[in-house]
Amino acid sequence: MKEFTPEYLSQLREIIHNKDAEAAAKELADLHPADIAELYQDLDIDEAEFLYHLLDEEKGADVLMELDEDDRKKLLQTMPAEEIAKQFIDHLDTDDAVDIIQELDEEHRDEILAHIDDVEQAGDIIDLLRYDEDTAGGVMGTEMIVVNENWSMPECIRQMRMQAEDMDEVYYVYVVDNEYRLRGVLPLKKLITHPSVSKIKNVMDPDPVAVKADTPVDEVALDFEKYDLVAMPVVDSIGRLVGRITVDDVMDQVRESSERDYQLASGLSSDVESDDTLFTQTKARLPWLLIGMLGGIGNSLILGTFENGLSMDPTLALFIPLIGGTGGNVGTQSSAIVVQGLANGSMDIRNSARQLLKELGVGLMNGSIISLLVLIYNFFKLGGFHQVTTIAVSLSLFAVVLFASVFGTLVPLTLERLKIDPALATGPFISITNDIIGMLIYMSISTWLMATL
Repeated sequence: MKEFTPEYLSQLREIIHNKDAEAAAKELADLHPADIAELYQDLDIDEAEFLYHLLDEEKGADVLMELDEDDRKKLLQTMPAEEIAKQFIDHLDTDDAVDIIQELDEEHRDEILAHIDDVEQAGDIIDLLRYDEDTAGGVMGTEMIVVNENWSMPECIRQMRMQAEDMDEVYYVYVVDNEYRLRGVLPLKKLITHPSVSKIKNVMDPDPVAVKADTPVDEVALDFEKYDLVAMPVVDSIGRLVGRITVDDVMDQVRESSERDYQLASGLSSDVESDDTLFTQTKARLPWLLIGMLGGIGNSLILGTFENGLSMDPTLALFIPLIGGTGGNVGTQSSAIVVQGLANGSMDIRNSARQLLKELGVGLMNGSIISLLVLIYNFFKLGGFHQVTTIAVSLSLFAVVLFASVFGTLVPLTLERLKIDPALATGPFISITNDIIGMLIYMSISTWLMATL
């Protein structure tokens, strides 16, 4: 990886300022597309555009795919549709071309598609645009080597050579029948060891792992991990081969999904970047902050309702942070385990009752240990003069841990059934709710004990 020092960037900017195309092209010649994309992050749009026009079409297309989405949008907006179509789209795989076109508005999309010379490629892109971007169809490409199961080995090799001319990488050779339904995969080893076989279907590996075009990307990623694949065929509802997905396409989607879930769990209502505007970042952060503010007001109302109890024993107020913090932590832990299990496929939504019982057992154990430790601490720290506080805090902690364990498990499972991202349950929602319920439990138990004892 190339490291761009401040001195290097200063020298490069001077070259750009002087419009020295020859010197700038020399600087870019030995750089990897990913390094050039990283370099663009330190340049303004005019400087980046100057360098971009010095790249050959193939390298320019690779750099475009390596750029951050926001940087790519800015760069594309400076270029006419014809230039985008002929310099970039023509040199990209269909899945990458679709990713770029999806980022543009509909009018700009139509202009670019109209300028693509290869009618077949344009048709493939239009077909892929119909799929939801979070499904297998939305991330698949159509570049692949396909042979018929009834071909002889010499015919198969001849067709493979013709198809491979327009491909950068060959992962698998897919075998179809006369109706283009997927029948198997032809390992390259068998091409070498069985050169005189009569028909491909006699040496192919039948029943390959495949996914349907409407399969969610998250499920596709689990299949890649389960079967250790580098590429996977995609079929339609009747088994016809429509494309293939490579592992790098899936990993990009998984990374984006993980970033969204992390931000959602952190209390951000939309996808934001560190270089977004103040307004964009404020809009993403403010909703949950307002909800948190309402939660704080709710807590103050609860405390106001039990004001008499606090005035009778002010020591109770010392343990309010302990009750709220413990409930929030336990709820977040429980929900995080469930969300992780749902994401990696280790937990089945149909086994909700079993997971709920397990968390109930964990809550009983954790609650018992924590409440016992606090009971011992308060017994020696506060002494007999505050027996109500000693008992109230321990009982409340036990009840809060139990509630938070069950609630933290139940919420993500419910969200999953409602087709809502369960990562929402690991964020402020759980903490705020547990804080309010925990305070209500604490004050109720304390008031009851003071009235009883």
